[in-house]
Amino acid sequence: MNILAIETSCDETSAAVLSENNGVVEVVSNIVSSQIDIHKEYGGVVPEIAARHHVKNITPVIMESLETANMKPVDFDFIAVTSGPGLITSLIVGVEAAKSLGVAWNKPVMEINHMYAHLAANFLNNKINFPAIALVVSGGHTELILIEDYNQFKKIGQTVDDAAGEAFDKVAKLLDLGYPGGPIVSKRAMAGDVKRFALPRPMQGSGDFNFSFSGLKTAVLYKLKEIDLQNEQDVNDMCASFEQAVVDVLIKKTIAAAKKFGAKTVFMAGGVAANKKLRQELEAAVKEQSLDFFVPEFQYCTDNAGMIAIAAYYLAKEKMPTMDNWQKIKADPNWELE
Repeated sequence: MNILAIETSCDETSAAVLSENNGVVEVVSNIVSSQIDIHKEYGGVVPEIAARHHVKNITPVIMESLETANMKPVDFDFIAVTSGPGLITSLIVGVEAAKSLGVAWNKPVMEINHMYAHLAANFLNNKINFPAIALVVSGGHTELILIEDYNQFKKIGQTVDDAAGEAFDKVAKLLDLGYPGGPIVSKRAMAGDVKRFALPRPMQGSGDFNFSFSGLKTAVLYKLKEIDLQNEQDVNDMCASFEQAVVDVLIKKTIAAAKKFGAKTVFMAGGVAANKKLRQELEAAVKEQSLDFFVPEFQYCTDNAGMIAIAAYYLAKEKMPTMDNWQKIKADPNWELE
């Protein structure tokens, strides 16, 4: 089975090729064109600008992916594309490109839920013991997902306001550290004191599996008004204190969910899964419970078409798409399969 996958949900234009031979699954190309440098001057992603650059980049990225994989259109069984959630103007570019190629190459198209693809990145070359709990953390999402099988899952918790990644970016902006803020805050935190500033752990004892990070961001703002950060070490300490507060909440909720639902496996997904502190501390907490722990390779944490291809492969094992029967995972709050 050979799959061409396309991802344009935000500001990365990506195309990937997945190949399966005799049960061996491999992502043989995963090309990503990032727009980070373009959006830096605005302090965040501007949807209209992102869409225009997707239009410019989509064809060269797809062609490079095909060349890297040494494949031609005739080699593919179908095309997979992100259909949501994401920036609508960005998604349209990828979906229309996939539809156009589907018509030109006479190939079916499978629409993929972006968040399912993030967690599916853990399936590649890993034996998952179900049930599993997935912590999905990114710039726009913070969710806990109960997974009964590769295609059976249910959202059990989510952020009620800011996502974890969004909070990182906003705190970076408060500290005038630049964009994207998450990696910068994490890097500065490595040289900081996590106990220097007392910050809240929102909803840690709420009794459910929802999250809230807006209040934590506001707490940082109030601290900055109370205390004039005098030097670089003060900034490092604030970053470390903030990061530890986020990590503590994420870990406590995830472990609580694993216990309640009798999970055998816990894994991470999403852009914030690249955060080294969160990866290390969550893994330690999971191992204390004698559970399996997985986290994707760094290249599959941020938005990329490789994870779209992996998700499509596992869905195709259940139902191979045909020209008159596109299979789609709805981009709705409950992540229900059609």
